[in-house]
Amino acid sequence: MGAECKCNCEQDKKLDALFAQYKGNPNGLIVVLAAIQEVHGYLPKDYLIKTAEELGVPLSDVYGVATFYAAFSLRPRGRHSVNLCLGTACYVKGAPEVQAMLEKEMGIKAGNTTEDRRFSLDLVRCLGACGIAPVMTVNGEVYPRMTAEKVSEILAKYE
Repeated sequence: MGAECKCNCEQDKKLDALFAQYKGNPNGLIVVLAAIQEVHGYLPKDYLIKTAEELGVPLSDVYGVATFYAAFSLRPRGRHSVNLCLGTACYVKGAPEVQAMLEKEMGIKAGNTTEDRRFSLDLVRCLGACGIAPVMTVNGEVYPRMTAEKVSEILAKYE
């Protein structure tokens, strides 16, 4: 079974070397999944299958690890990760309106990635910044006291 190279072939060679290093060794599962995600930006199905085969791990275990850890994604992610807090303080101070504007501007619903893979939009339960609610982050950069009116200007910074 060969996973098709959809990336830089040098990177694919590095993944092949990692598969060889951990062949038959289930202890390398997280390391291998992290490397695949680093190369592809997510965990493509064909690579999950290849990981199971190469490491000698049931596919259900590979899938279980891939879905348990928030760091892994089974769908393509955008170049820019947008997280909007919907915790209680953010919610009551206007996060739903910010969410509506983000979805309108990006043309996607929360939990998805734009077609051009520019943005991924996720809703989170708490960013630990209740005093400056509502809060949004883009690639970890914090945007305090968000309003729907600020959305376009902030997204434009990430062209």
